Amino acid sequence: MDVDSQPMMEETILVGDDLMTGPPSPVIPPEIASHVLEGVELCDGILRNLFLCLQINDIEPFCQDELALYRQCAEKRDKILRVRLQESEHKLGLSMPIELAKERITQLEAEATSLERHLILASGAEGIEGFRRRWSLHGRMTDTKKRLESLKLGMEKRNKEEHEHNHNHNHNHDQSPKPSTPKRWFFW
Repeated sequence: MDVDSQPMMEETILVGDDLMTGPPSPVIPPEIASHVLEGVELCDGILRNLFLCLQINDIEPFCQDELALYRQCAEKRDKILRVRLQESEHKLGLSMPIELAKERITQLEAEATSLERHLILASGAEGIEGFRRRWSLHGRMTDTKKRLESLKLGMEKRNKEEHEHNHNHNHNHDQSPKPSTPKRWFFW
């Protein structure tokens, strides 16, 4: 087989900005961090190796393995964290006292609105710094809106279940009433 007939493969050199190709890492609220982060590879060792490589070699082309490993680890980590964040908010919507859940919805709505406003303001920023600010704000806003949606879905499911329970309870008059125990809520 003739080597010259092979299509040329371009070699890609990774740089730090290549770590910004997907959404930024999600911000984890402290009140649910222990559950969300439990058992997840945080990539801190790989990141330390990347920084050490950059410190020794001074430029990115000599740290390709470290950049590629960190990017792969961070993408996997962030995907897991986003799923867990949404699951956590959904569970809170199912189990938190209604008033606290409503407060949390209000808080997340305010946070999303604030991030949207900051994103609009950042649209005037130019250059790489402007890009980085918009990238970060857009990612945080998207994550916040998905958390809010999951929280609301959990509350809707709970309201539906409680409505069905009350509806069924009213139709079964001949059964002796059972003492109602309040639902316990938990972060996990």
